[in-house]
Amino acid sequence: QVLLEESGGGLVQPGGSLRLSCAASGRTVSSNNMGWFRQVPGKEREFVAAIRYSGTTYYSAAVRGRFTISRDNAENMVYLQMNNLKPEDTAIYYCAVGRRSTITSEMMNIGRYDDWGRGTQVTVSS
Repeated sequence: QVLLEESGGGLVQPGGSLRLSCAASGRTVSSNNMGWFRQVPGKEREFVAAIRYSGTTYYSAAVRGRFTISRDNAENMVYLQMNNLKPEDTAIYYCAVGRRSTITSEMMNIGRYDDWGRGTQVTVSS
């Protein structure tokens, strides 16, 4: 079983930046796809970004061009660099371990991710 712990959230002004980190423990996740999702109270959890074990990346239309997902397999870490943050980016951000066999069209499907962290709060406000 893998445990995930997110960190790096906080309060930032519009236009600012944050870097989220996801530390995996228990086993290596270098062979897995990894994803970031976010959730606002009262709404469904939504896809933000994902990175394949091979390094290919995927983004939601809402964050493409502003967020960058990356991974460090040697450290068992995944990151989400968030730039030009907007108030609508306010949410709890979750890291997740995905299935290696997921096809491209399913990379944004929450059902393709099996292990989740507890999340980190990101608040964008002036």
